[in-house]
Amino acid sequence: MKFLSVALSMFLATSGSAFAIEPGLIADTESGRVYTDASGMTLYTFGKVKPGQSSCYDKCAVNWPPFIAEDGAIEEGAWTLVDRKDGSRMWAYDGQPLYTFAKDENPGDVKGEGVGGQWHTVKAE
Repeated sequence: MKFLSVALSMFLATSGSAFAIEPGLIADTESGRVYTDASGMTLYTFGKVKPGQSSCYDKCAVNWPPFIAEDGAIEEGAWTLVDRKDGSRMWAYDGQPLYTFAKDENPGDVKGEGVGGQWHTVKAE
């Protein structure tokens, strides 16, 4: 499966300063072009959440691991950060917190699409 980078891993200006990059990649899947994490695992949103708030914890977070942002992550365009109860931050796209799905075994799997009528892949245009 061919994965395309949403953005180059790093841009350097002539002054040597780094530009912000988007955290997601794009993959072609049976559900179309979707965003993935750096490992190629499909990203999902949950339909019952308020934009900018994470509501998936405990058992939910075991089944739907949050797409955690690394320290120093910088928001860029539609990619924003959401604070979690444990003090960590996770990525959101268009205000919707992003998760992977524990039953997706391989990069590009989309087994979480439509689960419970609420979980959906994040389509890349």
